[in-house]
This record gives sequence, C-alpha cells and structure tokens, in this order.
Amino acid sequence: MLQETVVFALSSNLDLAQEVVNYLGIPLGKISVKHFADGEIMVEPLETVRGRSVYIIQSTCAPVSERLMELLVCIDACRRASAREINIIVPYYGYARQDRKARARQPITSKLVADLLDTAGADRIVTVDLHATQIQGFFNFLSDNLLAMPMIAQYFRNKDLNLDECVVVSPDHGGTTRARALADTLGVPMAIIDKRRPQPNVAEAMNIIGDVKGKHAIIIDDIVDTAGSLTAAVNILKDFGAKDIYFACTHAVFSGPAMERIQNSDIKEMVITNSIPLTEEKKAKCDKITVLSIGYMIAKTIEAIELHNPVSEVFSLFTE
Repeated sequence: MLQETVVFALSSNLDLAQEVVNYLGIPLGKISVKHFADGEIMVEPLETVRGRSVYIIQSTCAPVSERLMELLVCIDACRRASAREINIIVPYYGYARQDRKARARQPITSKLVADLLDTAGADRIVTVDLHATQIQGFFNFLSDNLLAMPMIAQYFRNKDLNLDECVVVSPDHGGTTRARALADTLGVPMAIIDKRRPQPNVAEAMNIIGDVKGKHAIIIDDIVDTAGSLTAAVNILKDFGAKDIYFACTHAVFSGPAMERIQNSDIKEMVITNSIPLTEEKKAKCDKITVLSIGYMIAKTIEAIELHNPVSEVFSLFTE
C-alpha cells in the first residue's frame, strides 16, 4: 500500500524525514524549495503525485513565517497536481501559544494558521504535543496529536536511575496533566511549582506543592524557549532540597540566551526530541542535552494511517 505513498521534506526537518522514510522502506520524495531574492517562495514537487497519498514533513519553527509559507505553497502545489490526499506532519506547530485572547484586542493566531492550512488544501494534520490540546478543535479537517511522553517515560525507565528516589515536577499549574501522566507511568509521586509570569518570557517561581527534598527531580514540559522558566524552576527545586535535576521537553525552541542558561544551571541532563532540529552551533554551547528521535513514531503513524489502523496503538510501542 505504501507504493502509492510519497513523503516530502521541506526545509525544517530534512534529517527527521530521511529517518522516517528509512523506517518505511520508501525513498524520500523529490521536491524543489526555492527562496528568491525578494523573499518569495516556490515549492515544486519533482515527481508525480497524481492519485497518490502525500505526506509533507515541516515544523513551523524559526524562521516561523518562512516555514509556514513553504508549507502552504507545497500544499497548494500538491493539490493542483491532483494528489489524492494531502497529509501534513507538523512536529512543532508554530503560533500554538497564541491559542486564546489573553487580553483585549489580541489575535488567536493558532486558529488563523489552521484556517490557512485548510484553505491551502490540507486533508489531515499530524502534530506532536500541541501546546494546548484544544487547538485540535481549530482544524476543519482530520487531526492527530501524537504524544512524546511515552517515549520520554521509556527513556527514564531504561536509565540507570532509582525511581524510588524520583519525583516528577510540573513547572506550572498548566502542565499538571502532562506531569501526572509521566508520574503515573513511572510510578513515582508528583510535585508542582507555583509560579507567575510578570511579563512574556519572564517567570518567577514562588513555591512548591509536594515533597522534593532529597529526591531526584524530573521536570516535564512541552516547550523550552528562552529557558527563563526552566532556570527559575531549577533554582527553587534546589532551594527546597532536590538532588539531581533532570529536564524533559518535546520542543526545544532555544531562543536567545537559552543554551547558556541551561549550561550554567544545575540541570544534570536535558532530554529533548528532534521535533525542532538542534543546530551544531547550539550543540557546541551545551553538553547536557540528550536528543530522542520521533522518527520511528512518525513512521508508524504514517503506516497506521495508510493501513487504516488506530493511531493510538503507536504509543504502545514505548511501553517497555
């Protein structure tokens, strides 16, 4: 059935896309992505997509608007070339943090992006750990939201770490569902950091709900941007007597001073996924980072979609 399937990679996730097709046993689709001198973008499939099931892999990470425009142009090109079905795989969904009106006159940009993808002609979107799960309701077409938590839990289960001395920590009240899921999977207790944000990208940790004294702390979050919240969380955990501190997240945005903050913090290890590629320049600034690949999970998701199997069964692959 995969003979009628083609997987294209745009500019953001080339290595991840190659890993996906290697698992699927098919070649990576040939496509041209051009950026002209005036900033315009041209995306052109270099092989036929007529009557085929197309998968386009593209995280809308920095530079966000360019990545998004590449994706929109590619969808339009495939639709006009008579693709049977256009599935977009967006490991990191940019603008997801603009999911509501927090103040008067603010836009809901994540809904705007969903409408643009719909207008361009997408039939399905596959995301990984949406910042807010209700964003799935913004799409007027099929959507699947994959979870990195089972893979992260598998990593810590197989790590030389005494789970009896561990506690999973949510960096804020909004992440308690994610932290509870990891804590239940590992069979360890949970704690919550009480913090406030006086302004964007600035966080102040105030208190801890739960017991972390003398325990190894595993902080779990979906996004790390400037690492301001992260360093605030690490500092208060140390103040409350935590021993080794680990941090796990799905999307490593790593803007501005993030790498220096992580390197200079008391974090023992930071576990991320390759939903956003980590550049060699950033790798050189920090030696505490472990990257888990979501390639196998995405490949099995494509396989499940093509074979009409439940996508939810993909998560069972990480139970051991």
